[in-house]
Amino acid sequence: MKFYREDTRTALSAKEEAQRLAFAPIAFQASKSLRDLGILAALGNAPDSAASAKELAQRCGVTEYGVAVLLDMGLSAGLVIWQNDKYQLTKLGQFVDFDPMTIANMDFVADICYQGMGELTEAIKHTKPAGLKHLGEWDTLYQGLSQLNQREKDSWFGFDHYYSDRSFPTLLTEVFAQDTATLCDIGANTGKWTKQCCQHNNDVHVTMVDLPQQLAVANENMAQAGFTERVTPFTCDLLAPKNPLPAGQDVYWMSQFLDCFSKEEIVSILVRVKEAMKPQSRIFILELFPDCQDYESASYSLNATSLYFTAIANGNSRFYMSHEFLPLIELAGLSIVKQTHNIGLGHSLIECGL
Repeated sequence: MKFYREDTRTALSAKEEAQRLAFAPIAFQASKSLRDLGILAALGNAPDSAASAKELAQRCGVTEYGVAVLLDMGLSAGLVIWQNDKYQLTKLGQFVDFDPMTIANMDFVADICYQGMGELTEAIKHTKPAGLKHLGEWDTLYQGLSQLNQREKDSWFGFDHYYSDRSFPTLLTEVFAQDTATLCDIGANTGKWTKQCCQHNNDVHVTMVDLPQQLAVANENMAQAGFTERVTPFTCDLLAPKNPLPAGQDVYWMSQFLDCFSKEEIVSILVRVKEAMKPQSRIFILELFPDCQDYESASYSLNATSLYFTAIANGNSRFYMSHEFLPLIELAGLSIVKQTHNIGLGHSLIECGL
């Protein structure tokens, strides 16, 4: 919360910022159009990263009107500046066009969140993902991930994996610092973490826990990787409070998983993990906490993504503040053994035990 303790704006700057907020959806769409139509790339490849609307229209196959009206909004958004009767690409414009993080975030917002966020007020009122209907007729998004169209899949998984993948080297070292013969990957999704574990340790056996739709994809990925003999699928809907988890595993692993549930559901899941554990079992929880970030833009992104959970994913979960999340572990009867923050792109790893 260190970024949000003071109101530093003057009345004038606050009113100016309010107008930018009012037109933010238009600025977003203009920025994405400038990227997708190749206008930013063409501008960046021009001599001195500068060109007229007419020159860019010829290079991009877009009308001069279209180029000009988008780039004029680009001026206001800070993507370009105007010098010597030409548009010139700014550092911000370069990041929008080339930066992998920005591309992953923008595609996720455009293809998964944009339409559904119009239902946010309704979602808040009824604690239901009212915006999910723009993607499909499911109770939660997780039931329909495998049924998204290809662009939506690419954007969702591109966003999810961009952040988790960069943490893998550190996480594998931490998890396998002790002998680990069996690992339970709760919320296995496509099986990416399971695959990493099997590649890292030739002896480990992994049990993947997820909904049947996700396990079908994960099983196929395990078969392609040649790990079928060391991986066991375990179908389980953890929203059903009586559904148990595989017993007696050395490690229980949950990566960006518990943020998909309400506080009450998190406690229920952790209680079932506790019931399944043997005395020496270890639990690892990988999460993103907005109040544990080094940069305000990271907190901003996480707080925004929380509203994706609200309006689209399931209606009742979020990226929790650490001071809200950590007490849930103890409420489930578990002890926090170790906390490690700022892994990869801002992840926190919580090790727990009995």
